[in-house]
Amino acid sequence: MLRWTLLGLSLLTVALGLLTTFKAPAWMDWRLALLAGEFGAWVALVPVAIFIFEGCRGKNSVAGTLTLAAAGIAAALLLKPAVQAARLGAVLPAELEAAFGPAKPSRPPFSFVELFASQPRSMAVETMTYSGDLALDFYRASGRTPAPCVIVVHSGGWNSGERGELPSFDRWLAARGYAVAAITYRLAPQSIWPAQREDIVAAVAFLRAHAGPLGIDPTRLVLFGRSAGGQLAEATAYGVPSLALRGVIALYGPADLNFAYTFGKEDDILNSLQLLRQFLGGPPSAAQPAYDSASAILHVTPTSPPTLLMHGQLDVLVWHRQSERLAQRLADTGVPHVFVSLPWATHAFEFNVNGPGGQLTTFAVEWFLAAVTK
Repeated sequence: MLRWTLLGLSLLTVALGLLTTFKAPAWMDWRLALLAGEFGAWVALVPVAIFIFEGCRGKNSVAGTLTLAAAGIAAALLLKPAVQAARLGAVLPAELEAAFGPAKPSRPPFSFVELFASQPRSMAVETMTYSGDLALDFYRASGRTPAPCVIVVHSGGWNSGERGELPSFDRWLAARGYAVAAITYRLAPQSIWPAQREDIVAAVAFLRAHAGPLGIDPTRLVLFGRSAGGQLAEATAYGVPSLALRGVIALYGPADLNFAYTFGKEDDILNSLQLLRQFLGGPPSAAQPAYDSASAILHVTPTSPPTLLMHGQLDVLVWHRQSERLAQRLADTGVPHVFVSLPWATHAFEFNVNGPGGQLTTFAVEWFLAAVTK
């Protein structure tokens, strides 16, 4: 009975491990792929233990042989993201230096030991309103003043989400000398584009007006957005050049909303066509100017700010092609940029700052910030 139980458990971890190679099917919670890709080293301890236990038993049987094989395959699949991250990490510094110049991040691109490290410690957060009833959470930079400031624009498909997402990442940035302002913005469908861009512009104005008390350098501001927030960050950074931002970071963001509507489906995992209509005031036939102004790819110019893009190839929420196409547009226009494409990763791959995606993200972001805000 024990042997069959171990076989079943091994097969379950194989199924989970396959999510590091194939996109999660529509009927499955995509966050299982996040578990497999970014916490796989922890999960792999289960099949590794089963493999060792079964191997030590030394009893030949069909169930035992199958268990050994399944446990070995599961462990390999779950550890594959770490191996791929190590390979990406080996070439990433050269790419970042070529695009943005030299920097000295506080951690290497990837370390197997860091997979099991603790999360960043908590720190004080100051909440303040910056426009009407819109608020931001402010993390003061550790050990530096005036400090560059990273303005974080949250995800949520434009109709949800909140500024407090992934606070561990904000704390990580603050601990390395970067102030962080995680902002709230007006949500669809109550507020349609360009209300969200107006909110980001208002946040920039607020931070510059209060730079002294906040201990920030008003000339060294960078936008950072995830998913829908990535779209907002890109479209604002490229569409409002008068903001004079030092850079923009976009993780798995949709850069072309015309493209998104053309290839979206009513019944996909996000009901993305409905989200776009709510956000932009209708389909392209009724709101074409909004689709165009919200599509960052249409606003890239040679003077657009340096850009760091990161996207998982197995993302089921925002098509990897979005960042791929924007990276090509940036290259064609001569804008300094790096596009980091993660072959095992799905959405929100930096959720675990010590996971394979999290380590590469923190390294790339720290290098980028150091280079463009110096």
